[in-house]
Amino acid sequence: MKRNIRWIFVIAVLFLALAGVSLLSLCTGAAAIPPGRILTILFTDDGSTFRSILVDIRIPRLILGFSVGGALSLAGVILQGTFRNNLVEPYTLGISGGAALGVSVAAIMGLGHMLGVYAQPAAGFAGSLLVILFLYLMNASRGALKAPSLLLTGVMVSFISSSFVLLIMSISRTEQLHDILFWIIGSLGEADWILVKFSLFVTLSGLAVSYLFCVDLNALALGEDEALHLGVNVERTKQSVLVVASLLAGVSVSISGVIGFVGLVVPHFVRMWVGVDHRIVMIASFLSGAIFLILCDTAAKTLVMPMELPVGVITGILGGILFIYALTKKELSLGRQ
Repeated sequence: MKRNIRWIFVIAVLFLALAGVSLLSLCTGAAAIPPGRILTILFTDDGSTFRSILVDIRIPRLILGFSVGGALSLAGVILQGTFRNNLVEPYTLGISGGAALGVSVAAIMGLGHMLGVYAQPAAGFAGSLLVILFLYLMNASRGALKAPSLLLTGVMVSFISSSFVLLIMSISRTEQLHDILFWIIGSLGEADWILVKFSLFVTLSGLAVSYLFCVDLNALALGEDEALHLGVNVERTKQSVLVVASLLAGVSVSISGVIGFVGLVVPHFVRMWVGVDHRIVMIASFLSGAIFLILCDTAAKTLVMPMELPVGVITGILGGILFIYALTKKELSLGRQ
């Protein structure tokens, strides 16, 4: 009973924080909007400039920050729980690198002229899917997924993808180089509502599906043999959650670019706050990841106005500082939980 009350308190606090950063994100930018006028502008100021700013730019950006931040953080929780390694995230498994390579290839092939705004997301998603398929084929033996070798293979794929991206950038024309570079360092500036809705649908579906495995992940945290003795189908669980985490990361990276540290840092701090039970860690990490990314995006678009910084730069700097702080305080453990 006491535990349930604490979990309800945690979720309530996170929802309040999410509401606060969302309001801050809607109000701030090149054109400041008073918080008390937002509802009035949305429902009565048809055709006004402020309404266009909210509906066409800031609201889709806010929703994308919510879905991408939540998805990357949730993917980090799932992968770290599956591999029992706190350093695992979509980037270290090569999923982000595969997406970056796909976008780079699309840029030099000029696919943007044929597919328009969908060229980069489609190419990024294809690249991440190819990496996932490659990792699975390389590390699945007789229906069993070898987690340690999969992690090592993922790290190598990430290095190889990065090298190919650098090679492509070195031979690209100036306009192609700009497209590749701006996408790689991450941005939530995607204003296409179809992509935003697709990202939100995949993210919420991924949260619902992954939550079905939260008890199994608790058992896996004790070790695979112990999980087997507790009645968990270890291989089916690993394969299922890996597919879910890969899709979450692949869709997010393909739309918003490579945004690092969210999937690595957020789950660590959430575990330090709520413990290691995946029944609360999943939900708390999802909400915390959304809050973190919306806050970073708000900083990215306001710190050097009228210019805008890539959100991936902010998450990298802030996430790295927080991670080092936690390490120096010895409140963070690496390797097995």
